[in-house]
Amino acid sequence: MRRRDRHAEAGNRKIDPRIDPAGWRDSGHDRSRRGTQSLLSARQIGKSAWEALIPSGDERVIHVVLPAYNEASSILAVLSSLHEAGSESGARFRAIVVNDGSSDATGDVVRNHSGGVPVALIEHPENLGLGAAIRSGLLRAVDCAAGDDVIVTMDADDTHTPAAIAQMLALIDAGYDVVVASRYQPGSRVVGVPPLRRFMSDAASLLFRVVFPIKGVRDFTCGYRAYRSSVLRQAVERYRQEFINQDGFQCMVDILLKLSRMKLRFAEVPLILRYDKKEGKSKMKVFRTALRTLALLLKRRLGS
Repeated sequence: MRRRDRHAEAGNRKIDPRIDPAGWRDSGHDRSRRGTQSLLSARQIGKSAWEALIPSGDERVIHVVLPAYNEASSILAVLSSLHEAGSESGARFRAIVVNDGSSDATGDVVRNHSGGVPVALIEHPENLGLGAAIRSGLLRAVDCAAGDDVIVTMDADDTHTPAAIAQMLALIDAGYDVVVASRYQPGSRVVGVPPLRRFMSDAASLLFRVVFPIKGVRDFTCGYRAYRSSVLRQAVERYRQEFINQDGFQCMVDILLKLSRMKLRFAEVPLILRYDKKEGKSKMKVFRTALRTLALLLKRRLGS
């Protein structure tokens, strides 16, 4: 069976105002409301960028969401690696870069990018945090993806290797709905991560496996993941503005916890994390993230 024309499908899709970023202004989330103008810019990425995200034809597309904050020195390497991975695997990649209020030339670098993987740029005029960037990127990907497309989230700082996407797709094809690149799978390798951050990640993994066990998942905090687009669409329809309502790094944990209520199949692939390639300081405030993650765990444990 041939798939429906992607442009017609995307153009005819009606977004519920309770789901679309434009409808978040009355959600009661101050930071989300403050970011409404930024999120609305996702609608204004232009016809050419929109069409780049919705190719014609029947081939499955992998929509890669790249939240970026001051990544001018690394984003081109990431896009180049995606292009190489697509060429080697035969996968068809489309990138969505969310420039989250960068103070460097990240936006200009992406705008001037040509050749290789098609790219659409979403701009936040101010830095709103990872949660807002993931929200903008995922909603845009869901909006333009066909039913059997796959949506991937990964870092834009060149620390994640796109080669893992081929393994993720193999598991998606095997019937899994969500695949996480995990530090706790045989064959994983972590290079250059500070001891404190490794300890915090290990502690979080153990804690969440005890309090919120999800079959097939050991790494709750890694943002390098692949999702069936249909699954994310169902999650957006189910949770509406509550699906991605955490602003910081803990948003990735919260997404996983919410998806776990939907009777999905989860799996992991080994993560190769090249933290030694990261330029500049980490954007993550380790202790603040740990406290917010613990607060989230308590909140979800109490059923809210």
